[in-house]
Amino acid sequence: MSTKTPAAITALFLVLMSVTACGEAATTITRLAVGDPGPDPYTLAANADDDAEVARRAAAGGEVKGDAPGLYGGTRKASSCDKTALVEFLQANADKAGAWAGVLGIAPGEIPGFVGALTPAVLRVDTLVTNHGYRDGTATAVPAVLQAGIAVLVDRKGMPVVKCNCGNPLTAPDEEIDPAESDFRGASWPQFNGDKVTVIETPEQEVEALTLVDSASKTAFERPVGTGGDDDGAPEPIPPAARSEAPVSTSGQPTGGPSVDGPGGPDGPDGPGRDETPGAPAETGAPTAPAESAEPTESGNGITEEPASAPVTAEPEKKESPAVPVEENSGSAPAGSGRTEPAEVAPQPVETEPTRTEERASKEPEPGPGPEATGG
Repeated sequence: MSTKTPAAITALFLVLMSVTACGEAATTITRLAVGDPGPDPYTLAANADDDAEVARRAAAGGEVKGDAPGLYGGTRKASSCDKTALVEFLQANADKAGAWAGVLGIAPGEIPGFVGALTPAVLRVDTLVTNHGYRDGTATAVPAVLQAGIAVLVDRKGMPVVKCNCGNPLTAPDEEIDPAESDFRGASWPQFNGDKVTVIETPEQEVEALTLVDSASKTAFERPVGTGGDDDGAPEPIPPAARSEAPVSTSGQPTGGPSVDGPGGPDGPDGPGRDETPGAPAETGAPTAPAESAEPTESGNGITEEPASAPVTAEPEKKESPAVPVEENSGSAPAGSGRTEPAEVAPQPVETEPTRTEERASKEPEPGPGPEATGG
C-alpha cells in the first residue's frame, strides 16, 4: 500500500501541472502594434491607414460600450479603411472568403452587403479581441490586444469586426480572459499597460452614429454608421468623456506636454478635464515661461539657482549705472558702463593742474622782491 502512494501522488501532480499549463496558455495574449498585420493575415494589401499618432483616450481599461463617445477616432471626411478593396480580395479568393464569412456568421455571398454596412474608424484604446487569421485553408483564432491607432471596421453595434491592415475578422474576446492577470507576448509600445486594456461590449441598442475624435483638428464629429466619411457631421468640441491622455515618452512616462484636445485643457476650450491631467499644461503659457525654466533647473543637480538669479541681478545693475554719469556731467561719458572707477580717476587730473599753477605763481613773486630790496 505504501509503495502505491508515491505513484498516485506523482500522477496527481502531473495532472495538476498539465491543467495549470493549459490555463496559462489560454491566458497568453498576443500584442499587435500599429502597422503589424499579425499572425496568419488574410491579405497584406494596403487597405488601411493606421494612425501611430492617434490621440489616445484617457478613459481606458475595463469594459466599455461600443457607442461610447470618442472610443474611436478618425479623420473627418476621410476613410481609414478601403472597404471596396477588401470585398474584391475576398471575392477573388473563394477559400478565404468562406473561412472569413464563417467566422462572422454570414454566407460568402453576403460579404459585399455586410462590409458595405461597416464603418471605418481608428481605435483610441488598446483593445482586447479575438483575432482570426487564415492558415492551411482554415480560420485560426488567438486572443490579441490591438494597439490604439489600428484601423478597424465597426458594425452597427459599435463592435470592431475587421482589422483593416490584414483583413482579418475580429470577434469579442473570451469572457474568462482578464487582461490585468494575463501574460503577453509580442512587441510592446510605450503606453501599454495590462490594466488599461479595454474590452468593448455590445450596447443595449444599435448605433446610429459614432462620435469620432479627429486628432489633427482636435475636434470631434459624428459619422453615421455605414458611411466612410462623406456624410461626416460638423466639427464640435471633444466631449469630456472622450478627452485624450497626456503624451508619453518612449519610456512610458508622461512628457508633461500640452494636451492634444485643443487650447485651454484636455477637453478643448471649456477644459472640463483639467483637474485630471497632472502638470496642468495650461500653466505652460508664455507668461509663465520664466517659472517653467526655473523648475527644470531646480532638478538639474542643484545648479539651477545661478542661471535663475543671473538675469535678476543684471537688471538692477543696469538701472543704477545711468545714475553715475548723470551726476558727473563731465568727461566721464566714456564711463557709461556704470563702473565707479572711471568716475574717480576723472576728477584727479583736474585737481592736480590748478595746484601746479598755484605753485608756479607763488614762486615767481618771491624772487622778484628780493633784488628790489637789495637795490634800495
